[in-house]
Amino acid sequence: MTADPEAIADLFETVSLGAPEHAVGFVLWRVVHRYQREVDRALSNVELTHLQFTTLMLVAWLSRQGEVATQAEIARFGDIHPMQVSHMLKALETKRMVERTPSATNVRANWVQITPGGVAVLREALPLAIEVQRRMFGEEGRPGGDLLSKLLRIDAGFFSQDYEREKSRE
Repeated sequence: MTADPEAIADLFETVSLGAPEHAVGFVLWRVVHRYQREVDRALSNVELTHLQFTTLMLVAWLSRQGEVATQAEIARFGDIHPMQVSHMLKALETKRMVERTPSATNVRANWVQITPGGVAVLREALPLAIEVQRRMFGEEGRPGGDLLSKLLRIDAGFFSQDYEREKSRE
């Protein structure tokens, strides 16, 4: 049995925003996935996926002052599920872009370091990913641009809510 077309039409007229393209979430979903596909295409010559690139960038960023990050810190900072981070790090380790070593102080933690090979790949990959960003988002997506500024404000609001929620659980 299928739903009555009139009931479906009424649903969209009375409960929804009228059409999928009127919903920020739907449009954002499409843009994010298009961006990921474009980055995947751009990075294919350096044999990285978007998520591998993002994970490698997070390792590099968190290591930029000589400190070593844990898998948990990488997952938290990137808001990526810990299991996904583990899978990405395993792939990057196989490609000799990162090294993981067990923590001496926490048996459940692994320290993650970027290798010189990982840095070399990032030197090639970064301009490719930045070009996709420039092509898709233009001036609004550059540092200081309107789009990036608005997205950062939204993200900061959620980040502070998540932080408060986590803090209240302690």
